[in-house]
Amino acid sequence: MTFPAGWTRGSHTYDGVSHGTYRRGSGPAVVVVHEIPGITPEVAAFAHELVDAGYTVVMPSLFGTDGAPMTARSTARVLRQVCVSKEFTKLRSGVTTPVAGWLRSLARELHEEVGGRGVGALGMCFTGGFALAMMVDPSVTAPVLCQPSAPFAVTPGRSRDLNLSPGDLDIVKGRCAAGQQVLGLRYRSDPAVGRRFGTLTTELGDAFVRVELEGRGHSTVTTHRQQVAVDAVLEFLAANLRPAS
Repeated sequence: MTFPAGWTRGSHTYDGVSHGTYRRGSGPAVVVVHEIPGITPEVAAFAHELVDAGYTVVMPSLFGTDGAPMTARSTARVLRQVCVSKEFTKLRSGVTTPVAGWLRSLARELHEEVGGRGVGALGMCFTGGFALAMMVDPSVTAPVLCQPSAPFAVTPGRSRDLNLSPGDLDIVKGRCAAGQQVLGLRYRSDPAVGRRFGTLTTELGDAFVRVELEGRGHSTVTTHRQQVAVDAVLEFLAANLRPAS
């Protein structure tokens, strides 16, 4: 059976790099970037919620086995894959993950096709900060950071890092100063996020909208989802992608 059922399989190529994609729905475009270990059934289910809410959703497949459940074995296998890939930064501070260029290209193409005010970008866990990097491109008008966890928070400095180069951070700050907002979601006791929410508030001020859940969960809209988090995402996307009333 094709996974996920009912989605159209495609691909996108930028600068000689190709990744598969899944697409479904109509309306404003949203790019949902999966967490480790890949497009799990929980990730696909969340993406389908966005389709039901009236969005054109594209899920790039960056690593892992599409449709495989999250297990200790699959997570360990994908971590090994990610750690040797040049597309992703794992420990370096003050740099933008290389795959951001590919994701920005995907967002631009979607915006050219679908039109509207812009494209939503949602990353999770290891890819959480990718949505911020995508915001460097003006086509992205609704960046959502779900428990951003890269670079790995193994030192205080890395736990504060936003996975952005200084130049890209300046562009993000400029867009926020002009009125753009950024949504961030996390569990308060999640160590993987480190101190990034503090950095985001310091750098972006009131433009950074924080949704912080109580407890020791991690995946705010998938495995440990809470409806308040999903509702916050839907409200943010509507405010930044739907026609202004």
